Amino acid sequence: MFDPLPAARLLQRLRQDRTPLTRLPAAIAPASAAEGSAVQAALAALMDAVPPVGFKIGATGKRMQAYLGVNAPIAGFIRHADLHRHQATLRFDDFIKPGVECEVAVRLARDVPPGPCSLPQALAAVGDFFAGIEIVDNRYGDLAELGMPTLLADQMYHGAAVISDRHDIDWHGLPIEALCGRIWLDDGTTDEGITSDLLGHPLNGLAWLAGSAEAAAFGGLKAGQVVMLGSVTPPLWLRAPATVTVAFPPLPPVTVRWQP
Repeated sequence: MFDPLPAARLLQRLRQDRTPLTRLPAAIAPASAAEGSAVQAALAALMDAVPPVGFKIGATGKRMQAYLGVNAPIAGFIRHADLHRHQATLRFDDFIKPGVECEVAVRLARDVPPGPCSLPQALAAVGDFFAGIEIVDNRYGDLAELGMPTLLADQMYHGAAVISDRHDIDWHGLPIEALCGRIWLDDGTTDEGITSDLLGHPLNGLAWLAGSAEAAAFGGLKAGQVVMLGSVTPPLWLRAPATVTVAFPPLPPVTVRWQP
């Protein structure tokens, strides 16, 4: 029987040492999505992140799937210490190779049990809808050598997240499936995308997450959790400290400021 703890301990140690991950030893590496999810849940326990404050979903956008060379989403937990509201100031040197992504996110108003979930059911579970930035960290060498189960175990690049949090805009009246998002750095670097690129509708990602092995490993989704629904652009990798802003008008923008 597969034991997820040795792989989880090694992933935690590599992060603490800021050491890149190439491939886990064959004796402990997960070989399937279920095993990768089990390692991720064990890693969350080691990081005192059970239950998690939320989840990130990666590779929900066509551009992101093409960028990563995958054809299906991958999810990871978010711990309380890594979720910031409105704006954040982070240390550049705390990451190996930091990047930023242009995202939308939700806060759940009710539990979503593990298993099949429709788009109407996902919509009914959402309490708040807002803009966000996922901070990703390229801790990896060759992805083909690493393998998708290990990428899943390690939260798929996740480093932290910033959300615009609660606001007075009634998102129910917005075309959330067709919002234009833009990300820009203070050096003039910019990119943009549209939420329809996220599996056709951003909340299709939430429905997918409910039925995923990742959510099942944590006992399903819980009211109050935040879910990052994916990036409408490929990541912008930072070469030096910068100020980053994401906006999906009319939703309030979010900002990350990086320090050396």
